[in-house]
Amino acid sequence: MWNSGFKWMSLIIGIMMGAGFSSGQEVWQFFGEQSELAILLFTLIFSISCYVVLNISFEEKSGNFLPVLHKLIGKKLSSFYDVLIVFYLFATTVVMTAGGGTVLEAFHIPYWIGIFLFALLLALQFVWGFKGLMVVNFYIFPILILGLIVTLFLFIIQLNEPFINPVGLHQKWLSAFTFTAFNILPIIAVLAVIGNKMETKGEAAIASIGSAVVLGFICFTYNQSLLKVPVDLNTYEIPLYAILEYLPSIMAIFMSLFLLAAIYTTAASGIYGLTARLKEKFRVSIWVFVVLILLFMIPLTAFGFSTLVSVLYPLAGFINLLLLLSILVFPLRIAMRKRRKSQSIKM
Repeated sequence: MWNSGFKWMSLIIGIMMGAGFSSGQEVWQFFGEQSELAILLFTLIFSISCYVVLNISFEEKSGNFLPVLHKLIGKKLSSFYDVLIVFYLFATTVVMTAGGGTVLEAFHIPYWIGIFLFALLLALQFVWGFKGLMVVNFYIFPILILGLIVTLFLFIIQLNEPFINPVGLHQKWLSAFTFTAFNILPIIAVLAVIGNKMETKGEAAIASIGSAVVLGFICFTYNQSLLKVPVDLNTYEIPLYAILEYLPSIMAIFMSLFLLAAIYTTAASGIYGLTARLKEKFRVSIWVFVVLILLFMIPLTAFGFSTLVSVLYPLAGFINLLLLLSILVFPLRIAMRKRRKSQSIKM
């Protein structure tokens, strides 16, 4: 149980640690000043959300996200969110690929060549399938995440400033909900696929609590670091590079590799969830979907990474607030249903 729980935990972290989160763009767009308690709230509601989704996925033994949506919001709203998730996963893959091209520019690879190389790597992922994705998340990602945490702490130590800023009264509470809501679509899309691979509900608890604590800690540390950068972060496509300017060049190389791995796993997870749904609906070879998705996706990367993040991410967050609310109240709905049943039996 513990081994499987840590495996799903690594998958959740891998989904979250994409281009937006790893580069600092998501953290900066949603949080920033006066967000300390909001990040703590995010940790709590993210843990609950992951557990509810995994629990439903386990009970339904689902192979794609539609059965989970039916349970959460009913069949009518599921049709709307079914289309939205498909669109969102596609848009996320565009953002991740644009991020991949931007990171490769740090290695003096032209943007468009980087885009095509990244798209080719995404296509090759399907040679190894889901197991290949899990290997990256379970074995490589912990080292990379540790590198990110060390980088952030080295930056803070070098500035010789207090780690935690004074906590004010005007906290951005709503950011905790919009940030979780934004990330809930890829969580549902991918975690719903593993329902038929789980053996016990204990795996869901381990994965949910563990991933929320790790992500909450990284988010808090990242936010505190970005607040201390003495330059305008809006001038950076990738805010992390503003931090790396104050550290040895070897750190920039290592963190660029980390960003590539983070972007890649999130993009691969998105395509995996997308093709799992489309394959069931249209009964076409998975390779047809992969090629078509990549062909449609590449031209859209011309908008640029930071532009795509700043426009798509907050919009998706607000649209998904209803879905997040449905997830959070789902345990209450189940408890009330059981109570009504027990009362009817007594009568």
